[in-house]
Amino acid sequence: MGAGVLQVGALLAAGWLGAAVITVPARAEAPSKSEEISIVGSSTVYPFSLEAIRQFRSSSGQRLKLSATATGTSAGLREFCAGRISIAAASRPINAKELKACEAKGVSFVELPLAFDAITVVVNPANPFAKAISTAQLQTLWSRAAEGTINRWNQVNPRWPDQPIKLCGPGRDSGTYDTFNKAINGDEANSRQDYTASEDDEVLVRCVAMDRQALGYFGFDYYQANRKQLRALTVDGLRGPVAPSMKAVQESRYLPLSRPLFYYVSAKALNGNPNLRQFVNNSLQKGRKIAERAGMIPLQDSTYLLVTNKLYRNVLGSSFAGKLPIGLSVGQILKRSFNEQKQPQFR
Repeated sequence: MGAGVLQVGALLAAGWLGAAVITVPARAEAPSKSEEISIVGSSTVYPFSLEAIRQFRSSSGQRLKLSATATGTSAGLREFCAGRISIAAASRPINAKELKACEAKGVSFVELPLAFDAITVVVNPANPFAKAISTAQLQTLWSRAAEGTINRWNQVNPRWPDQPIKLCGPGRDSGTYDTFNKAINGDEANSRQDYTASEDDEVLVRCVAMDRQALGYFGFDYYQANRKQLRALTVDGLRGPVAPSMKAVQESRYLPLSRPLFYYVSAKALNGNPNLRQFVNNSLQKGRKIAERAGMIPLQDSTYLLVTNKLYRNVLGSSFAGKLPIGLSVGQILKRSFNEQKQPQFR
């Protein structure tokens, strides 16, 4: 485990567009009427949710329907703050507008870190020249100013050929879109729009895998699951040229494209539905196993215990003040997530 995770572990100890529905057994306290727990939001977190549902099959008793749907982080949080779902899956922290929407509807929540991610820039493996790219070159390629003007490889790097680029990336409802543009272009909305866009990462995988002139970006778990069809680029960022990997994220070297992943869970639903609490608790207790099987970057075991403690202490609200934590180390992000001085209210 990397130094950044080890450091914060000690510090804290001291102070997929698609949907799946899986019916699993619930424990004896389940109500007699049919019940569904819906997890809606981030496509990056979607594999974690599917694996968490699978792990929950070990429960026994009445049957409980659990569903996971990938709509994008922003779409999931809209549903959540409208009070229509119990769990929002998010690949970024809740933002200020969403906090206000939740507050207006009286939706309080517990913010639970699940894993970490490396936003991964990929090309087709038949591409013979692109091996690495800098954050400055990514800005040249992806900012709003590039729309309709930066369309060829040599415009990004003069050593690359005078050939057209096909771009594939997340849509506006994606938390990956927000985080990438904040990290690379300085603002969540600062992005060109003349590219193949989707909140479904499988669409983006195919977009790159089927065109040798393509470049795209999405979550590390989808790269991991499709690495025979893709090649990840080394990104020259805050810590120099670094390839995306579990170790690089854990050691806080893959910056600024590392990020935390979350569940936002309704406090009202938690208090009123023991099956929901059981599912969330099971997901945290088996968090490392779930994350690894989903191809994601897990937290430390000790940190999952701390997240579970946060659940049971019913610590409400967000620790990120509606802001994206860009360029922070793993340790800094986790420290902020567990800031004991935060009061249980929206910020």
